[in-house]
Amino acid sequence: MEITLAALHGRWTTLVVRELLRGDRSYSELRAALPMLSDKVLSDRLAQLGEAGVVERDRRPGWPPRVRYALTPSGHRLGPVLQALWDWGTDVSP
Repeated sequence: MEITLAALHGRWTTLVVRELLRGDRSYSELRAALPMLSDKVLSDRLAQLGEAGVVERDRRPGWPPRVRYALTPSGHRLGPVLQALWDWGTDVSP
């Protein structure tokens, strides 16, 4: 459990994962879906999730270079975990 929580630590991390559960995204698509995040925070969260093995970065050739972010198989397994956290949070909220 500690390993999972360490991978998801930091404000906004779960929202980045939520967006990627909907499919792979470019950086600009993530920025548009999460306008409350600064560029620095989004970059930091993507790097953190990449180091944790949750997100993979796919750089495609061409100019400008195209980069897509996608969940790894391990990252996809977080879907039910996040849903359970959401369900629990809505049950205990007044």
